[in-house]
Amino acid sequence: MTGPLVRVVRAGVGRRRVQTVAVAVATMMAVAAAVVAGSLMVVSNAPFDHAFAAQNGAHLTAEFDPDKAGAARIAATGKLAGVTASAGPYPTTILRAADSAGRQPPAMTLVGRTGPRAAVDDLDLTAGRWARRTGEVVLGSAYQGPAFQVGDTLTASGTTLTVVGFATSASRTADAWATPAQVRALAAKDGPVSSQMLYRFDSAGSKDEIAADRRKLLAAVPSGALLGTQSYLDTKRAADQGAAPTIPFLVAFGVLGIVMSVIIVGSVISGAVGTGLRRIGILKAIGFTPREVVRAYLAQALVPATAGIALGVVLGNLLAVPLLDDTEQAYGTASLSVAWWVDVVVPAGALLVVGLAAFVPALRAGRLRTVEAIAVGRAPRTGRGQRAYRAAGRLPLPRAVTYGLAGPFAHPVRALAMLLAVAFGTIAATFAVGLTSSLNEVSAVQDPEDRSAVTVFTGGPGVAGGEHVPAPGTPEPEPADPAKVSAAIKAQPGTASSYGLGQQDATVAGVSGTVRARLYQGDSARGGYAMISGHWLTGAGQVVVPGRFLDSTGTEIGDTVRVTVGKETVALRIVGEAFGTSDDPLEIQVDQADFPATKPQVFLVDLEPGVTAAAYAEELAERVEPLGADARVNSPSRQDNFVFILNTMAVLLTLMLVCVAGLGVLNSVVLDTRERVHDLGVFKALGMSPRQTVSLVLASVAGIGVLGGLVGVPAGYALHGFVLPVMGHAAGTELPRSVLDVYDTPQLVLLGLAGLVIALLGALLPAVWAAGSRTATALRTE
Repeated sequence: MTGPLVRVVRAGVGRRRVQTVAVAVATMMAVAAAVVAGSLMVVSNAPFDHAFAAQNGAHLTAEFDPDKAGAARIAATGKLAGVTASAGPYPTTILRAADSAGRQPPAMTLVGRTGPRAAVDDLDLTAGRWARRTGEVVLGSAYQGPAFQVGDTLTASGTTLTVVGFATSASRTADAWATPAQVRALAAKDGPVSSQMLYRFDSAGSKDEIAADRRKLLAAVPSGALLGTQSYLDTKRAADQGAAPTIPFLVAFGVLGIVMSVIIVGSVISGAVGTGLRRIGILKAIGFTPREVVRAYLAQALVPATAGIALGVVLGNLLAVPLLDDTEQAYGTASLSVAWWVDVVVPAGALLVVGLAAFVPALRAGRLRTVEAIAVGRAPRTGRGQRAYRAAGRLPLPRAVTYGLAGPFAHPVRALAMLLAVAFGTIAATFAVGLTSSLNEVSAVQDPEDRSAVTVFTGGPGVAGGEHVPAPGTPEPEPADPAKVSAAIKAQPGTASSYGLGQQDATVAGVSGTVRARLYQGDSARGGYAMISGHWLTGAGQVVVPGRFLDSTGTEIGDTVRVTVGKETVALRIVGEAFGTSDDPLEIQVDQADFPATKPQVFLVDLEPGVTAAAYAEELAERVEPLGADARVNSPSRQDNFVFILNTMAVLLTLMLVCVAGLGVLNSVVLDTRERVHDLGVFKALGMSPRQTVSLVLASVAGIGVLGGLVGVPAGYALHGFVLPVMGHAAGTELPRSVLDVYDTPQLVLLGLAGLVIALLGALLPAVWAAGSRTATALRTE
């Protein structure tokens, strides 16, 4: 476009500043949400595969008992039919250590390797160097950050280990690595050493193929020599679920943004054509062809849309950073970024959508006859809306209000666009309120122990990480007697209730490897997990399991499973399916009465109203310390960082959508006000006050706002009910009712008023302008 056509486009964009901003913001919001959703779709499918291939990741990680199969026999399994590569055997043990501050992180799998390079599981060093001598350790990259840095120390069984580096294993074959001699030395003090072998197979793409590969290993070694295996498919599933739950809600916001962009762009160009008929006629009269007129009005939409798209790409990339960082940690892979083609395809698609939305009204402008356009000018069709004006006039309301209420019927298409903008803004607000409430509930119900005000540690193996351990060389004290600790808690003034909690590894008939058993003593209802189905523990003989347990074992609620904790084996009935999003090993919840040999390791205490947790914990600590226990105030429940990021993004995207809805209303009201400026001048000459003028303009959108709220709230409610279960399925779990049923009646009523608020705020500036316009100026306007 050159010459006069460029000047026409520039004049149109500059003169219609409200419409220009509305188009730019609408497209920016839609593109930003689409870029984030698209980037997460990419990373949820590709990074693990790429990192796994780059490291020659282990299809199967196997652990053997070296006493039942010697090193040569174990190494020979690497030459079995179907094995394409192997590494090991490596000595491995469980590392239970304390940092320099006396805090004890969860137990780590420690493997002895001479270096990071290997035919299978070729590790990437992310910081520092490899362990070369005894007294050095390399930690997994998940520990890198505030918790540990190069140069920090760990203490295990009197041995001090210096952290010399951090490494990434896509296969997650270990949590830490040291020299083989160091692993054997620690195992001699803490427990038995086993042998780790890593395998790649020519067929390992499914569970059945992995199971067949495992059977080959079983047949190649003596009975009982194979202690356990870990499939890369489980690691991949856990990693892929890191970003997957975020995609459905981002797609929902992206779709809302795209639809609103179409509405806004169509409304803006249609309004520009409707209010610029005389201008179109003049353009044709001075020589503009129909094609040039179409191009001019298309350009008036595409120019601000292009600016909004560019800003949306930048904003989308910025919003994607925290989510990609979290996903990077989940995959344990190299730095992730938005795929380049996402930044190309999304803007191109948005530009195409905007062009199509603007084409229809632009085509109408091109087809207008020159004489008709000049003659009609900006006047609406005669008689349009007269019935509405007569009907509104019968209402017992001030005349200015009734005139305003009937105003939208003079331009039904414009009123419909305004209604849709308000409705979609209300949908976004309703959906966002439900989404953030659900995410907060998820964060709360995942860690039921956080609900208690005070935790009492008995001194045994900790349930929650971070408990104090003795300094190196200091003998570890005997655990306190749980019965005495429980009695002290009950005797302490201010105690409302308490329950004990222990944790042990357990085995379940039909489940390979171990599961984590959490054993509850007393009334644990307050500390119970949210239930998807069934009920929480009510007594002995019961077990509560996660959905993954039911899927992997093929059991249902009501079935009986045999559980072994230590030397005790009990048949327990499955009474409930608990909600959990942890990627940790399978976890079951049982009553401590079924396994009396396992004692509580912590007690969770609830306080009576008005009792200060800090003062209570201090007094209780003085009472239980002589018993060998300790009492501490629970830290305020901290929202998971990923949940916080999602909440922030939901709020930001919602504010953008609401602003777009408000701009859509503003655009329509500006067009109406400009068209009726002569009528307003007549009304003012007849005595209409500025306040009545404001009432007239605001009343013209009030009905639309109320109707938009009535439409938007049910639609937003339904959208929440659809998207949340999809997010749960993406995370591999069902959702409890407490996560889904987050709306209450007063909240829905207030959300219904959001449509009215959006409409009134969008119309406020034009109303003030109309009230402040001079009567003589308005009367002279044609």
